[in-house]
Amino acid sequence: MDLSDVAYFKTFVHYFLHFVFPVFIALIFYREHWKKVYLILLATMLVDLDHLFANPIFDPNRGSIGFHFLHSYYAIAVYFLMLFFKGNIRIIGIGLLLHMLTDFQDFYCWNL
Repeated sequence: MDLSDVAYFKTFVHYFLHFVFPVFIALIFYREHWKKVYLILLATMLVDLDHLFANPIFDPNRGSIGFHFLHSYYAIAVYFLMLFFKGNIRIIGIGLLLHMLTDFQDFYCWNL
């Protein structure tokens, strides 16, 4: 396996965690309303709008966690607190934390 194979696998894992894994969460925990829950989980990707305030907008050598304001440790603490509410707030918290986990693993767990 060469470096380009690892890069492709990294990209696959990133997008799998953003688009496919939320389907499993919705189906397992919210079977009756899984489509609505999946759309809410997808909508939490709007948290990446904070990247537009960075210069440059994308830097492959910069991790999102702790850099962008909606990816800050304070924001992550708020997302965690959202788990203790019922309804859509909890679902949004789950989606935001999954997003943070995805961004964390994308930058810190791959040695390229």
